[in-house]
Amino acid sequence: MLFTPAETKVVIVGGGTMGADVAAVCARGGCAVQVVEPTTERRALLPDYFVNTMTDLGYEHRIHLLTVAGSLEEVDWADVDLVIECVPERLDIKQELFAKLEKYAKPEAVLASNSTSFPISEIASGLKTAARMIGLHFFMPAHLVPCVEVVYGEKTSPMVGDSLSRLMTACGMVPVTVKKDLPGFLANRLQHALSREAFAMVDAGICTPEDIDKAVRFGFGFRYIAAGPAMQRDHAGLEVHAAGGAKIYPSLNNSPTIAKCLSDRVESGKFGMKTGEGFFPWTAETIKAERERYQDALRAGLKIIQKDLPEIK
Repeated sequence: MLFTPAETKVVIVGGGTMGADVAAVCARGGCAVQVVEPTTERRALLPDYFVNTMTDLGYEHRIHLLTVAGSLEEVDWADVDLVIECVPERLDIKQELFAKLEKYAKPEAVLASNSTSFPISEIASGLKTAARMIGLHFFMPAHLVPCVEVVYGEKTSPMVGDSLSRLMTACGMVPVTVKKDLPGFLANRLQHALSREAFAMVDAGICTPEDIDKAVRFGFGFRYIAAGPAMQRDHAGLEVHAAGGAKIYPSLNNSPTIAKCLSDRVESGKFGMKTGEGFFPWTAETIKAERERYQDALRAGLKIIQKDLPEIK
């Protein structure tokens, strides 16, 4: 099982943006972290990225905890306590990787996947030690968004989940336990429920994508930094919510298919920033400005909720 960060050696497989940020989270808590990144170009960028990220977080004194390897074979597996997979979101790639990890890692090491969509039980299919296989789903950017989902597969040992949650708390994260392995886990299901209703209203001509964003950011969403849906209902009164829900629920969208305003854009190759257009048009300049604004907003929000976050020793 996992212990304190100072006693835990972590291997991150995949040094992309998510993997690098997850590594920073673990090192921030005091874990010794090695990132396995096979791509030469990306691997060369990681040392500077770690220096900048850890300095930005105020943990430059722990930069030395971060190292980089080019392959699984370069890792000293005898001392590894936790492996976190951050490879591309393809089931075959993940299953092949975990089959290797099961052979490399010592029997008591925890094997975790950062998958956003595939059931943990499906990734662990065929593993002889599926009891130590678990989901550990971070949200981008992982070093700024405090929540992390600890997702149990069908065979995951509760001891594995408990020890991983304690470790993440010691690293300054806010773990939430998802005890049933269902599509989208917890947070993404909530996000998609909101998006389905939002885009259905766009399709119906009730509002624009801009209005949706304003309603969420400057309306009810603004309050979420202070309290979640359950706490909000206690503030307002459960009878008020019950009455409103009884009136609104029957008219909410329940379609099993995605909205036309979304599917049409995808079919047209309008994926967002990466293609220069999604719901909004993008240029190199506007992308840079928006990403800076977004990161600044997250950092400001983090300061607001700082006192509610676990303290890092």
